[in-house]
Amino acid sequence: MVGKKSGKALLREEGLERTDNNMDLTAWPQVNMINQKNYYTEYLKRDDQILPLRLQQEERRNRMTTNAKDRDRALAQFKPGEVPVPDIEMDLDDDVGLDEGNGLVGQDALGSKIIVIHPGSQNLRIGLASDALPKTVPMVIARRSTTNESEEDRGEPRPKRLKLDNDSPMEPEKMFGDEFASQYATMCTELKIHMRSHKRRVLPNSKELIVNYNKRTPPETISEHNDPLRIDWTEIPNDPRTAPPFVTGKDALRIPDFSNPRYKLFWPLRQGWYNEHDYDEKRVLYDDIAVIIEEAIKTQLNIPRKKDWMQYGCVFVVPDLYERRYVTQILRMLLRDFGFARVCFIQESLAATFGAGYTSACVVDIGAQKTSVCCVEEGMCLENSRINLKYGGADVTETFIKMMLFDHFPYSDINLNRRYDFLLAEEIKIKFCTLNEGDISPQPADFHLRASGLPTRKYLFKTYDEILLAPQGYFRPSIFDHSWKLRDRRRIIDRSRDLYDGSPNDPISTAQSAIIAMTAPPPPPLTSLASNGHGEGSDGIAVSTPNRQLPNPLQKFSEQERTSHSAIGSPAPDDDDTPAPQGDGETNGIKNELDPSLRDDVLPIAPLDVAILTSIIHGARNDDRKTRDFLGGIMVIGGGSQVPGLYTYLEERLRESRPGFAKDVMIGTPPRELDPQGVVWKGGSVFGKLRQTNDSWINRIEHDRLGARVLAYKLMWAW
Repeated sequence: MVGKKSGKALLREEGLERTDNNMDLTAWPQVNMINQKNYYTEYLKRDDQILPLRLQQEERRNRMTTNAKDRDRALAQFKPGEVPVPDIEMDLDDDVGLDEGNGLVGQDALGSKIIVIHPGSQNLRIGLASDALPKTVPMVIARRSTTNESEEDRGEPRPKRLKLDNDSPMEPEKMFGDEFASQYATMCTELKIHMRSHKRRVLPNSKELIVNYNKRTPPETISEHNDPLRIDWTEIPNDPRTAPPFVTGKDALRIPDFSNPRYKLFWPLRQGWYNEHDYDEKRVLYDDIAVIIEEAIKTQLNIPRKKDWMQYGCVFVVPDLYERRYVTQILRMLLRDFGFARVCFIQESLAATFGAGYTSACVVDIGAQKTSVCCVEEGMCLENSRINLKYGGADVTETFIKMMLFDHFPYSDINLNRRYDFLLAEEIKIKFCTLNEGDISPQPADFHLRASGLPTRKYLFKTYDEILLAPQGYFRPSIFDHSWKLRDRRRIIDRSRDLYDGSPNDPISTAQSAIIAMTAPPPPPLTSLASNGHGEGSDGIAVSTPNRQLPNPLQKFSEQERTSHSAIGSPAPDDDDTPAPQGDGETNGIKNELDPSLRDDVLPIAPLDVAILTSIIHGARNDDRKTRDFLGGIMVIGGGSQVPGLYTYLEERLRESRPGFAKDVMIGTPPRELDPQGVVWKGGSVFGKLRQTNDSWINRIEHDRLGARVLAYKLMWAW
């Protein structure tokens, strides 16, 4: 009897037996599960795993080794009876390697190999950190073109004038529109009321006297040889083939408008942004910035050979509310194109406190085309207090000219697009504008118009309240012309975006969001959205838009004045991630997050006193002591702040706005009689000469390996 076969034997006979050839099912590596109860990693937890920190430690270690060898060599050569070798400091500053061999000692040796650069919309300030004052160069370049800037747009002058149907000019009282005339008349009336309330004499017919005098005063012609202050214009060769392709700095502003060949002025930075209106390619825009800085280094600092620049370091000043693409492009330009040995960045407000010697302050920087406000405490810019407003001294210049033309200015053809008229307008503004009411009276004045190829003309005119109302535009910015400031924004350079989620990652502050929310137009009403989608109701009747109640960022000051300090509670910690008390994730009704589209579509404009108080509110974070400290440490700097009487007028405005803090308000000036225009540059030079505390230097090796990622490790603020 045959026994029963097993299952394996049957499978073997049928060819279905499973055999093991010791081969894996897949070539993909098998990763074992991590024991969740007990595991540990040291990835990026030690300094030697981060390249910038590791290179810094290696450099310090090599420097200590070299110093020890030098000391041992000196001791070996020491003979009895000689002066003993002094002990060498083992942890020397990084500047020693760049400054040795130049014959300088002390603080001068620290900055003799460091170039400090502070670019602006109108001027570039540059110099060595060992210099007492910077060199000022106009931030402009003139390139060969078929037309100059005054011939573009069919020769439309600036400020723009309205014309009749037959292209003839309108009367001066109507050439700037009804809105400007209404605002100007309102400001004149308010000034008269204010002066009478302060017992100042006001003539009833002052305006009429000014207008009649300016109408009937003809200019006086002065021959060139009788003009002791004649201008030396930039000479252009008669042969266009030998004419230079570009001219930078002051020489560019002195090129005759109708030279052969024509030259057109380009300003790479406008309102603190890239000037995307005058450029078609961002490469050309970047090249113009590089050329202006390069020519300034060669001519102003007397360093003509580019191969010598690798021995220098560079301190570059950036705005408080910067754009990431701007910083990364500048870093690439300084290290790769210019070949500097190392570069570091510092923010404008922080540099101002370094230059003035303040530890805590509310810095107000009024430039040519932008005004920045930021609270600085213990060497750090408070992120949520940063504000960037898009107006400055150039707006005062244009408004002053409009007011003078409104009152029949004798030089009625003035055009700020012409180079000599632009320089003339700046000169008149600096000479006459003031905020002292005691200077308001019908006063005779004169100026000389000097144009290339034309005899000098002397104009006589009278001024009255225009010299005060124009700088008052800082506190009534609606009188300025903002129609062109957002033109072609983001046309050639897109905003920076996060690598992972694609959202805009340029820095923004809650104070800036509050200003934008105040300026932004009201959203469409809900009733119109719920109707037929065309702003009409179901019966075809147009639905009116209700007035939107704008958030008031100054409401917190009123609440603090009505509430005792004991009822306020403990202040929030300084960490911005910790919510402040008496709030639900918002600061004075303004959320931390702002619609990214509003950042580029809405121009941040607000009165200067409102911007200062808003910045202090968001910087103090409901801390009464910090609020009083910032109000008592307001420092106003910049070229636009050189209007006589501005500090006193600003103090009065702040005290009237917040009477509960009137005794704490104080406007400080830069100490040691520093020029307000050079305080930021001076702070950059001080920062570049710091010993043992400046770890912000970026060298070429770090940039070549990490690129812009190195900024996250090297900057003093959160990148």
